[in-house]
Amino acid sequence: MKLKYVLLALLVGLAFTSCSKDSDADSDSNETVVPDEINDFVWKAMNSWYYWQSDVDDLSDSKITSGNKYANFINGKTPDALFYSLLYQRGTVDRFSWIENSNEVVNVSKIAEVKKSSGFSYGIYPKDFNNVNLVALINYVVPDSPAALAGLKRGDVITKINGAQLTASNYNQLEDTQVTLTLAASVGFISTGMVTTNKAGTVTLSQTDIDENPVAYYEKKVYGSKNIAYLVYNSFKSDYNDELNAAFAKMQSDGINELVLDLRYNGGGSLETAVALAQMINGSFTNKPYVYLDFNDKHNSNDGFENLSDKVKVYNLVDNEPTFQRDESINSLALTKIYVLVSFETASASELTVQCLKKYISVITIGNETVGKFVGSNTLYDDPVSNYTSSTNKSTKHQWQLQPITFTYFNKDKDKNPDEITPNHDINPYEIFSDSVEFGNVNDPYLKKALELITGQTLRTNTQNTNISLSFRNNNLASFNPTNAAKGLYIENFKNLKK
Repeated sequence: MKLKYVLLALLVGLAFTSCSKDSDADSDSNETVVPDEINDFVWKAMNSWYYWQSDVDDLSDSKITSGNKYANFINGKTPDALFYSLLYQRGTVDRFSWIENSNEVVNVSKIAEVKKSSGFSYGIYPKDFNNVNLVALINYVVPDSPAALAGLKRGDVITKINGAQLTASNYNQLEDTQVTLTLAASVGFISTGMVTTNKAGTVTLSQTDIDENPVAYYEKKVYGSKNIAYLVYNSFKSDYNDELNAAFAKMQSDGINELVLDLRYNGGGSLETAVALAQMINGSFTNKPYVYLDFNDKHNSNDGFENLSDKVKVYNLVDNEPTFQRDESINSLALTKIYVLVSFETASASELTVQCLKKYISVITIGNETVGKFVGSNTLYDDPVSNYTSSTNKSTKHQWQLQPITFTYFNKDKDKNPDEITPNHDINPYEIFSDSVEFGNVNDPYLKKALELITGQTLRTNTQNTNISLSFRNNNLASFNPTNAAKGLYIENFKNLKK
């Protein structure tokens, strides 16, 4: 059963329009047309680094041979409109590139960041076959965030936003700086769809600056000789590398010999952190190739392997950028098999973990089909001297920066990537509505399946029967097909990338 959903913690594929029409024609006068400074940065950075540069006619090197033609071409658009016009088959092949202005953020997703947020992650589900009326299921709530202080919790279901039924046309308002939410009192299923009743009253949230710890939950579970770690990891954020390493030190002291790694809500992040995580899980393959990066033809010198290391870099945030502090020795578990929980929100660095790690150890996946994002990016700044890769000396005249796809990746054997990762053990995502319990509770159908595979036992749980119609589940899931977004895979310290 093919599942396609939308993750709304982050949005890509936004529509932009040009402020005025452009022209490829030469200026009618003999006067030299001066290229717009910001758009000149956008075009030249994309011409240099965009992974599909050779497939986009408007990024051809020949475009810049005639000064006036080039200037007329780039001057007729806003920076964002120009950027999105240069993407290769936007929305189908390239679903993930974006541009942002720090004063008007289009999309926030980096390797380390403080970001504006109300403090809750959620997934969107259709209520019926029409895919118009929707609900948002809260995946988790960040401790001490506005959402936590308002009493929201994992498993809450949002039915209305700002007093209106949540629909395909207004769900993006969940990312507004202030929202008023209506929650479901009950959720049920009939043959044609989902039925909800609403709680009295509403919850109003305002965004604030949050530096979310992605190491969201750890618990040791003991079943006979099995010391099982359950770790919820929600983003590959390099400013929390030390916390991730500390979690594995705790596992060492707990005598862990089995691991359930929950990546259901992890849309990606730092390549460097993803490589370090693999070493924490096993640790026996130091200096062996882990992931192969492939850039466009202009940057073949950057192609190559990232190898496993016994050290992890520790960063602090300085002006919202990761700043290197020190190296730490990696704490490794020497595991030869792990169980990974995945979902329609699992992407990029999380998918890399599955695809690349399984070349060294057994990786058993449980859940739903993943996003299928086997590409990555590095941030491009307006600094031609560094070939747009350094923020240190970037222009201070504006705050635009680019996050285009600049590379694709493969496992150590350079195997062709699938469209998405199909789990070894499928879980119907609608089951979570009856059993969306707090992290670690064995009523969680995903965790329950992992524990049963590890122990060889059938676990008795206090699950509820929601009587979900099989025809509704199959038909609705197959037909629901909105844009699927993800955080991505990013490279920090690009100039130090291994060649």
